[in-house]
Amino acid sequence: MAVTVVVEMTAKPDSVEALKTLWTEILPDTRAYDGCIDIYIYENQDEPGNFALIENWESRAHYEKYLAWRTETGLVEQVTSMASGDLRFGFYDRTDL
Repeated sequence: MAVTVVVEMTAKPDSVEALKTLWTEILPDTRAYDGCIDIYIYENQDEPGNFALIENWESRAHYEKYLAWRTETGLVEQVTSMASGDLRFGFYDRTDL
């Protein structure tokens, strides 16, 4: 079953542009990763540097495999070092409402 993953984070002020550059470089590999349906990154209009990554995956297992790969390659640590706090993860199922 497909899952929507929402990752929220706020970048350190001096890391915003570097983070955007990093995402530009790595998103093609994310979008091509097995099970990725799509991923888009949104920046909060009222709080620059606050981002929401909205990701759609074929299943949570696909996402967890992807996240393990990104953790092994050091990307998760790199992104976390640019954040002013913890990354917040949410896993959502689409409703029929």
